Amino acid sequence: MPNKDYYTILSVPKNASDDDIKKAYRKLAMQFHPDKNPGKEKWANEKFKEINEAYAVLGNADKRKQYNQFGTTGNANDIFRSRATESTFQDVMQDYGGA
Repeated sequence: MPNKDYYTILSVPKNASDDDIKKAYRKLAMQFHPDKNPGKEKWANEKFKEINEAYAVLGNADKRKQYNQFGTTGNANDIFRSRATESTFQDVMQDYGGA
């Protein structure tokens, strides 16, 4: 499962200001709110969750810094799914008999 690109989800550049991120989030949250999309509630709800997840990371200075540095916010499972660590993990596991 690849990591999500929160900047793409919010349609902002990586150097976006906190204010720009907040504006983009509000605009998209209004656009994709399930109540604003009658007949497409399930789809809109998934988009809305994704937008909220992106803002929860990019709207928090500490999480954004970690995301920018590592491509993740630290879920323990992410280290095994990250492209950056996957090959290293595989190499280590081969050294221990491929477990």
